[in-house]
Formats: sequence, structure tokens, C-alpha cells
Amino acid sequence: MADRLMLLDTASLYFRAFYGVPDSIKRPDGTPVNAVRGLLDIIARLVADFEPTHLVACWDDDWRPHWRVELIPSYKAHRVAELVPGGPDVEEVPDALVAQVPMIRELLAALGVTVIGVPDHEADDVIGSLAAQASLPVDVVTGDRDLFQLVDDARDVRVIYTAGGMNKLEVLTDVTVVGKYGVLPAQYADFAVLRGDSSDGLPGVAGIGEKTAASLLQQFVDLDGLIAAAADPTAAVSATMRAKITGAADYLEVAPTVVEVVRDLELGEFDARIRPLDAGHRAEVERLAAEWNLGGSAQRALRALGNDVNPA
Repeated sequence: MADRLMLLDTASLYFRAFYGVPDSIKRPDGTPVNAVRGLLDIIARLVADFEPTHLVACWDDDWRPHWRVELIPSYKAHRVAELVPGGPDVEEVPDALVAQVPMIRELLAALGVTVIGVPDHEADDVIGSLAAQASLPVDVVTGDRDLFQLVDDARDVRVIYTAGGMNKLEVLTDVTVVGKYGVLPAQYADFAVLRGDSSDGLPGVAGIGEKTAASLLQQFVDLDGLIAAAADPTAAVSATMRAKITGAADYLEVAPTVVEVVRDLELGEFDARIRPLDAGHRAEVERLAAEWNLGGSAQRALRALGNDVNPA
């Protein structure tokens, strides 16, 4: 089997698990474990279906980095539960999920899954850096369209898109992105800047939607080309569009830094190869599975990650 690296947008997946599995599933002490169970099943399914040899759970050490907020104050502002000066803001997350996040970290460690986060950066930036620096083919698993910018057939970087659910996974390549949006993956960040994204608090350029953004990039290639054309009275840009672009100059100056994922983080040495667990880690997983009422989900994850287990 050829080596392949799978990068998990972990928060995206555990949010999906939390809302997709009934919260009536609980530990004996009453703490819900639906997100824990659901994430284990997602990992088991992904590893079994796509057969990665290396696996990294990428983590949001800061889900709303201040350096992005300084550029666009509305960035993810609608999801803030508490502003924290000098530190990561507190995201609005259901209490029942908050209680499960430390459990997820503990279980990933017991399963031997490499977890990587970087201070002042989102998981997207970790994913972008790992994908850019990898010498292996890469599968990025996410429900976040922003990561479509990483798709690259030449380097064998794909996105496994989960927005339609685990039974309707989409594998995105260059052709898929062009078919969906009319732009190449390398143009996707500029496309998102122009279109905006209400889910991230990005305003976009007033009056420019997906079709217009794609048409502009097909004509002018990238944001720099479009801005230059809007400033050139001889360029083939309508007066209305010229006014929209020049009127959004301040936004267009900063938005690319917010939307583009970081690709040059120094992540240090790590070994993400999937290997069977040693006796100590195996015993820890089985202990947690029993204490946390994880049922067959832990067994399925163990099996997918190369550990012999009894059928469950």
C-alpha cells in the first residue's frame, strides 16, 4: 500500500459528530459521549475507506486568531461567547460538547493518533502547512470550504468534503472545484474574498456573488489582476464593477491574509505513521471505552487503526 497522509480538521468533525449522534448516549456519570463516539466512528470509516498510512488530527489552538481579527474585526465575531484580551477568545459551543473535548484529546492520545496545534493559529493553518510541506500524497478531511484552496492534482492533494454527511463524502480534485465554482483551487481564496462568507463573518465585496466572482477571476486570473484592471481606465472593466472594486479597496487589501491558510508553520519533528498499539496504550483505550460507555465505536477505531479486536 502506497504511503498517504490524512489530515483531519478535528473540530469540524467533532461538531459534526455532536450534532449527528443523539446526546442521550452518556457516561455513567451523565456526561454525554455522543461527540466522542461519533468522532471515533468517523475516524474508523475514513481510515477503512481511504487507507491512509499516516494520520494527523489537526487542532484549533486558537479558533479566532487575533491577527486575523485585527485585519477584519467581524471575522467569526458572531460565534464569540467571551472576548479574552491577550488570549484565544471563547467560542460559543454547547456545554455538552465542551465537556467532551478533553475526552477527545485523551482518547486520541491513547489511540496513538498524532495531534498537532500551533499557538495563535487555527487548524486550517496546521493543515495548510502540513499539506504544503508533505512529501506524501495528502487527503484533507473537512466540512470547511476554505480548505478547497489546498487542492492540487499536481501534488496529489485532495479534500474529502464532509458537508453532505459521511454517506455522501465528496472527493475534491482540480476538476471538481472547477466544476463547482468555475475557478481553479489556486484561485479559490481570491474567489472567497470577493464572494465573502457569512459563516466566517467575511463581508465580501458588495454586489459580487459566486457567479460574478468566478467570471472576474476567469477574466483577470487573480485578485491582483482584477485590482490592477479596476485602476486602469483603459481596461475592460465596467464602470459599475470598477466602482465596486475601488470602493472595497481597504477590505481587499487585508482580506487575502485572513482567508489564505498559512503554509509555512514550523511544526517540528513528529511520526504520524499508523501503527498497532502497544499493550499499555491498548489497555488504556479499553479502560476508557468501558468507563465512558463507548460501545463498539472504540473497537471499530482500534480495528481500523491496525489493531486486532473481537468483532463488535
